[in-house]
Amino acid sequence: MNSLAPASLRDVAQRAGVSVGTVSNVFNHPEKVSAAVIARVQAAIDELGFIRNDAARQLRAGRSRTIGLVVLDVRNPFFTDVARGAEDEAADAGLTVILGNSDENTGRESAYLDLFEEQRVHGVLISPYGDITGRLDRLRQRGIPAVLVDRSSGDLSFSSVSVDDHAGGRLAVEHLVDRGRRRIAFVGGPMQLSQVTDRLAGARVAVAAHPHASLETIETDALSVIAGRQAGVAIAARAPEDRPDGIFAANDLVAMGVLQALLMQGSTVSVPGEIALIGYDDIDFASAAVVPLSSIRQPSALIGRTAVELLLAQAADPDVAPRQVVFEPQLVVRESTGA
Repeated sequence: MNSLAPASLRDVAQRAGVSVGTVSNVFNHPEKVSAAVIARVQAAIDELGFIRNDAARQLRAGRSRTIGLVVLDVRNPFFTDVARGAEDEAADAGLTVILGNSDENTGRESAYLDLFEEQRVHGVLISPYGDITGRLDRLRQRGIPAVLVDRSSGDLSFSSVSVDDHAGGRLAVEHLVDRGRRRIAFVGGPMQLSQVTDRLAGARVAVAAHPHASLETIETDALSVIAGRQAGVAIAARAPEDRPDGIFAANDLVAMGVLQALLMQGSTVSVPGEIALIGYDDIDFASAAVVPLSSIRQPSALIGRTAVELLLAQAADPDVAPRQVVFEPQLVVRESTGA
């Protein structure tokens, strides 16, 4: 045997003085092999430094023991919590999760789906950026089920786990109005994301119910702290009478960026005195901000767990009807809106 080449199953069998089938039984059906033979095979494995190619075995079986998860932005703690919930539920089923970050980029999103298809993953969880219905249909035809995460399935053709973002947007703005705010600004984007447009739609419904309230839309190019900070700088530069007195940010990262800008050295804008601010997701950092941030809470870890549950049901029975699980958001009030 070439000392530089990895040891094979055949090498282990030769060293142990048994057949390849016997070595295979040691791995897969040890009850069929005597304790003495198992000891000989284990000794050969240790001596040769043999590493089992479990991936190849799984591919020969037609499906791996991994789940592919694609999120919009792995830097967002919301998606980190979703991934943790998915990982915990997958581990209970003897599966592992491979995490991919599309970074709100359709090219990267497609590349991850190609990779997961090549690896014949057990299934795919995805928080999509673009319209990928056709792509997911192809995966399903290959025997790879898919579940949408943090987004509903428009035509109900795929299982999905989401939060009622329309209700969440309404909750956020109703809270600002209840706090006496009338000049409301929605800060977030891009508008290609259904989560953003749904939250904005809910905000509009809330404002429409109050004749003296108005809603301004300030679109950002990303749901990030930097994008929020840029919007906040522009708002702080306005004359006081031209500023909103309440801001609903599309997520907590944007809200924290806005908060940083409003509290920067040289800015005279107070939160919540002049501008009340509320975010969305209720990430851990929200409560730890300089001015603790009011937010709309999503059950992030539960979303991940539930998505895996739906995926396993789909994998066990491809004919099972797709399910749409929608959680209700919760208002969390802190100092940024005058708790």
